[in-house]
Amino acid sequence: MGLANSELYDPVTGTFAAAGSMTVERYGHTATLLPNGKVLIAGGQNSSSAELYDPNAGAFAQTGNMTLARDGHTATLLQNGKVLIAGTGTPDMSAELYDPVAGRLRLRAP
Repeated sequence: MGLANSELYDPVTGTFAAAGSMTVERYGHTATLLPNGKVLIAGGQNSSSAELYDPNAGAFAQTGNMTLARDGHTATLLQNGKVLIAGTGTPDMSAELYDPVAGRLRLRAP
């Protein structure tokens, strides 16, 4: 069973503070810091959903879903600002690309 709550760590004080709740409970997901300061939260056990955390608003909002449910996958920020999501949860070894400008994920065949 996953959790929907989140916390922010302050390295200056060495403390955590509540940061709101994600739109769905998750575990086995990824969190990727985007160039615009938002954080892409993707997947988790039995989940194809994705959402963005906006630290300025202190809130989570849904964004485009992945084509397939993934957990234990990787999410790598590319130089062009897109995020490559690849790995477990898919028998066909596909990958997906998140475009923060379009706000969607697109399946990339093996």
